[in-house]
Amino acid sequence: MADVRPTVMVRPATHADAPAIAAIYAHHVRHGTASFDTVPRSPAETEARVRDCVARGWPFLVAAADGEVVGYAYATQFRDRPAYASTCENSIYVDPRHLGQGVGKTLLAALLARAEAAGFRQMIAVIGGGEPASVALHASLGFQHRGRMRSVGRKFGRWLDTVYMQIPLGAGDAAPPPEEPE
Repeated sequence: MADVRPTVMVRPATHADAPAIAAIYAHHVRHGTASFDTVPRSPAETEARVRDCVARGWPFLVAAADGEVVGYAYATQFRDRPAYASTCENSIYVDPRHLGQGVGKTLLAALLARAEAAGFRQMIAVIGGGEPASVALHASLGFQHRGRMRSVGRKFGRWLDTVYMQIPLGAGDAAPPPEEPE
């Protein structure tokens, strides 16, 4: 019998998606090392994060299949200082029942386009635990390895590395930066 996968649609997240997003994240917090959080965010905290991203003009996307949220991704400014205004960091999580089905790649490709449209020139992936699947996903879309910080996190009784990867968006640094924020 052929493997029939539902069609995945990527769309902007809404506050109504917060419970599903929170549930996906909770699984990864409780069972994985991609997030160094040890306590999952509540749906209310997740809703606030969605609203904050949207209010700032930053992309927050969900992947839906058969009407169910099966993954999400968003981009936030890499650091709070004004000099980082053109650089974002991504976050991407997929429902464990949908891992390995292309949901992550579909989401990340859409996030790259939306982050560029939002005015970002560089995207940084900070990959907790140095997760091999996440490293491979990012590399498949053109991210380059920029460094590894060894043993900077501790979870589940072991030390964890963080891998940094980067990709230029649009003109990247090949064109002058936009006017500096005051």
